[in-house]
Amino acid sequence: MPHSVSLISTIAAGLGLALIFGFIAARLRLPALVGYLLAGVVIGPFTPGFVADGAIASQLAEIGVMLLMFGVGLHFSLDDLLAVRKIALPGAVVQMAAATAMGMALAYGWGWGFGGALVFGLSLSVASTVVLLRALESRGVLESFNGRIAVGWLVVEDLAMVLVLVLLPPLAGILGGKAVDGAEVDGLWRTLGVTLLQVGGFVALMLVVGRRFFPWLLWQVQRTGSRELFTLCVVAAAVSIAYGSAALFGVSFALGAFFAGMVMRESEFSHRAAEESLPLRDAFAVLFFVSVGMLFDPWVIVERPLQVLAVVAIIIVGKSLAAAGLVVALRYPLNTALTVSASLAQIGEFSFILVGLGASLGLLPPEGQSLVLAGALISITLNPLVFKAVEPAQKWLLANSALARKMATRDDPLAELPMSTDAQFLSRQVVLVGYGRVGSRIGAALLACDIPFVVAEQNREVVERLRVEGIPSVFGDACEPAVLIQAHIAQARMLVIATPDTIDVRRMIATARVLNPGIEAVVRSHNEAEARLLEQENAGKVFLGEHELAQSMSRHVLERVRA
Repeated sequence: MPHSVSLISTIAAGLGLALIFGFIAARLRLPALVGYLLAGVVIGPFTPGFVADGAIASQLAEIGVMLLMFGVGLHFSLDDLLAVRKIALPGAVVQMAAATAMGMALAYGWGWGFGGALVFGLSLSVASTVVLLRALESRGVLESFNGRIAVGWLVVEDLAMVLVLVLLPPLAGILGGKAVDGAEVDGLWRTLGVTLLQVGGFVALMLVVGRRFFPWLLWQVQRTGSRELFTLCVVAAAVSIAYGSAALFGVSFALGAFFAGMVMRESEFSHRAAEESLPLRDAFAVLFFVSVGMLFDPWVIVERPLQVLAVVAIIIVGKSLAAAGLVVALRYPLNTALTVSASLAQIGEFSFILVGLGASLGLLPPEGQSLVLAGALISITLNPLVFKAVEPAQKWLLANSALARKMATRDDPLAELPMSTDAQFLSRQVVLVGYGRVGSRIGAALLACDIPFVVAEQNREVVERLRVEGIPSVFGDACEPAVLIQAHIAQARMLVIATPDTIDVRRMIATARVLNPGIEAVVRSHNEAEARLLEQENAGKVFLGEHELAQSMSRHVLERVRA
C-alpha cells in the first residue's frame, strides 16, 4: 500500500472479528462481550497471525470510555450524585482499602516488595467504567436508585485513582522503585496540593461555567436546523472536554467526559444528545473490549493457574463481599448490596494504566502486569453471569440464612411509619413509590390539593428529609411486601409508581394487589413497547413520557389557535 493504514486495519479487523465472535457468543447464549474479548485475543501480539496496532486500539478504547461516560452524565444530575454521597463516598473508600489489603497480602505471600504489593492491590480495587455501564444499561437499571449508587461509587473511585496516579511517581523511590525528582516530603505535599486544586478547579469550572455555557451552545447549534452540526457538537463536546480536562487539570478522560455530560444535561436537548451519540458509544465500546483482549497473554493461565485463580477470587469474591458488607452495614436493602457488589466485581482500564505505571517505575514485577490483565479479562467475561446470579442469590439467602432474614426484617426506624402518624395517611391515601424528579412533582401537586399520601423510597437521605418536612415516608424497596404493608397499601386508594426502574414494576403491582385487590395503579414508562406490554397485562394506567409531552403540546397549540 502507498501509505500506512494501521488505523483502518485495526478498526476493520477489530470490528469485523468482534461481529463474528460476538454473534457466535450470542448463539451460545453467552454475553456478546465475551466474543469481543476473544476477537482482541485473536488480533493481539500473543497469538499467531495478523497483529493489530495496540497503541491505536488503546486510543480508540479511550474514546469509547469518553463517549460512554458522557452518555451517563447526560442522565445523571448533580442532585443524583449528591443524593448517594453518604453511601458512595464511604463505600468506595472502604471497599478500595479492603481490596488493596487483600491484594497486598497475596503479593506478600508471593515474596513481592511493599511497593509492588501496593500497586498490585490498588489495581485490583477499582472497577471498569465501561463494563459497569454496559451491565447497568443492559438490565435497564442505570437510572434506578441502585444504578445511581453504583455510578456514584465509580465517580469516587475515579477521583481516588487520579490522586494515586499523580502521587505514585514522587513516592516511587520511597516504595522501593526508581527515584523521581521532587520525591522529598515537601515536593510530595506540593504535588498533592496542586492535584487537589486542579481537580477542585475543574469541578468548580464545570458546575459554575459549564452548566450555563454548554446548554447555551447546544441551543445555538440546534437553531441552525442541521442534524449533522448537532451530532458534531455533541461528540466534539464529549471528546474535547474530556481531553481538555486531562491536559489542563490532570483528571481522567472518563471523569472529564462524565462532568461534560452532566452539565449538558441542563439543556432541554439532552435526551436528543444522548440518542445522537448512542451509535458511536456502542461502536467504540466494542473497540474497548477488543483492546482489552489484545493485552491478554493466554499462556499466563497455563503457567500460573493458581495465582490467576487467587487474583480472580479477590476481584469477584473478596471485593464484592467487602462492598456488600458495607452497604448492609449502612442499613440499605439486601438487593442494593448484591447489585452494587455485582457492579464492582471486575476491573478494567484504570487497572491497566496503574500496572503500566508501576512497571515503568520499577515497582511491579513483570508477572504482575500479566496477572492483573488475566484477572481483568476473566472478571469482565464473568461479570454478566455475576449479575444474573443476584436475584437467585437473594432468594437463596432469604430462604437459607437466618442472618439474611433478620437483616431484612431488622428494626429500622425509617422502615416503618412513626406511631404518631395521623390517621388520614393510613386509609384512602395515595402510596407514592419514588420521590425523585417525577415523584417530587407529584407529591407537590398532592400537597397543594391536601390529598394525603405516603412515600416509599429507597434513598435513606430522602426519607430522612421528608420526615423532617412532615411528609409520611417509608424507607425500603417497594417490591418487598413489608414496605408496602408499612405504607398501609391495604387501605390505600391508589398506587403511583414514579420510579424510572421498569424492571420491578410488575412485582410492585402484583404485591400491592395481593394486599389490596381493588387498588388502582398508575405507572410511568420511557419505552413504548414496555408501556404497551404493561397495559396488556392490566398493570393500570401507564404514562409514556413522549406521548404525554405530545398531548400537552398539542393541547396548548389548539388552545392558542382557537383563542
